[in-house]
Amino acid sequence: MAKSPFPGMDPYLERHWRDVHARLIVYACDALQTGLPRDLRARIEERVLVEGPAHERGVYPDVRIEKRRRPSPRSPSPGSATRAAVAEPAVVRLPGDEIATETFIEIVEVGSRQRLVTVIEVLSLTNKLRGEGRDLYLRKQRELKAGGVNLVEIDLLRDGEHTILAPLNRIPPSLRTPYMICVYRAVQFDQAELYAFGLRDPLPGFRVPLRSTDEDAPLELGPLLD
Repeated sequence: MAKSPFPGMDPYLERHWRDVHARLIVYACDALQTGLPRDLRARIEERVLVEGPAHERGVYPDVRIEKRRRPSPRSPSPGSATRAAVAEPAVVRLPGDEIATETFIEIVEVGSRQRLVTVIEVLSLTNKLRGEGRDLYLRKQRELKAGGVNLVEIDLLRDGEHTILAPLNRIPPSLRTPYMICVYRAVQFDQAELYAFGLRDPLPGFRVPLRSTDEDAPLELGPLLD
């Protein structure tokens, strides 16, 4: 990615979030793997969502207005003089269902068990705007917490609703910044770690939890977005 003029998160990256999201997941996965124990692997997984009018979503609008091509003039037919004159309509192409793929990182144990240890999510508007995608994400949040899986959520989008696991009403007003990283450790099920930062703050490095017997894996966002 091009060098950003901002000391921390570059808000202009939000315009191309699909591309930024995909690249950030790949870079973060590679960076994490170097700090993992030999019997753990970081891998990229994906989920597929169908976006369309039925889901009442406007995440990636695809409505086009085209000028209707006029038909070739024809000779007037008998009785056409009595017909009412009509205006030429514009043709609006309606958005059809769109397949959206979201990637995320899983850290799993190597071997036959393939036990899921940690999930790392970089939030997208699909997760933050009301609709089926958000509902599915919040359900996944609950399932991971109930299943004893660590969860790291990286929210670098200013738009949308508060989505990370840490409830907004439990976060002090001074920490309700545009960007947040939430780290949930399964061994501390009644709390979460919060990294809050704004436009003028550098992107923080933070610790990714693994198993209770492992040291945390460090992850720095700054170099991944430079």
